[in-house]
Amino acid sequence: MKKVLFSIILLLLFGFNSAIGQSGGNVGIGTSSPAASAALDISSTERGLLIPRMSQQQIWSLQNPANGLQVFCTTDSKLYIYVSIANQWKEVEYGAGTLTPGTCGYTITKNHVAGDVAPVNKTTTYGTVNGVLGEPGKCWITSNLGADQQAATVDDASEASAGWYWQFNRKQGYKHDGSTVTPAWTITGINENSDWQAANDPCTIELGTDWRIPTNTEWYNVDNAGSWVNWNGPWDSDLKLHASGYLYYGDGSLDYRGYYGCYWSSTQIDYSYGRSLDFNSSYCGMYNSNKAYGSTLRCLRDF
Repeated sequence: MKKVLFSIILLLLFGFNSAIGQSGGNVGIGTSSPAASAALDISSTERGLLIPRMSQQQIWSLQNPANGLQVFCTTDSKLYIYVSIANQWKEVEYGAGTLTPGTCGYTITKNHVAGDVAPVNKTTTYGTVNGVLGEPGKCWITSNLGADQQAATVDDASEASAGWYWQFNRKQGYKHDGSTVTPAWTITGINENSDWQAANDPCTIELGTDWRIPTNTEWYNVDNAGSWVNWNGPWDSDLKLHASGYLYYGDGSLDYRGYYGCYWSSTQIDYSYGRSLDFNSSYCGMYNSNKAYGSTLRCLRDF
């Protein structure tokens, strides 16, 4: 009975003039001899196959998507398949040379020019990822802003993996090579009633208008969804967050690189403190950090 109902539905979908064949448990539409290896063999020179079409928000709202589930996204006109082992919707590639730079899941290359944001000249390539637990509808870079590479280990103490450091609501970034901070450290205290403003957001300035610093809520959601209790959680996540250290507010000296991670949110707690995601080998959580500390940035955009 189920096979008969299924055949009737397919007949309605593809037209009454289409031939339907069945053989060995498989079904053919437009052919009386479906391929033996196919559960469903559709043959037509006049019609195509139309799979479910949804907006990005509707896709992200799907509950417990099955491994291999496919949908067409009407928001960006792309085809996606759900891969359960990665807990991500993966874009189906259409062929070499057709991918749009900056599409989530692919790399973006930026030329940073030394000035009032980037501390030095460099060209950096960032990986991107979406489907992160707690904030699956966001696209994140997978290395720190200004980093030459993704960290090799959670306690990677190299400058190349750490990237640059910023004080809260200040667009000037700082590089610390282990002995010298560039440019010179001049701000030793910040006392203002303000979240991080868009005009000062290094993610927006350096990566583009869609990119920004995560809010306190976004960091909290990721931390909470991942049940992070120490640095293993951030490191084992798709974000590969590591202990990139921070710069001391008094003189810009480097502290705890390889031992402590401190990632700014764009949300303040009061005049002197901003919210950050902090972690080490025995702790992970949201923390009230002195705004004058220099901490690392991980950028995101709505996907």
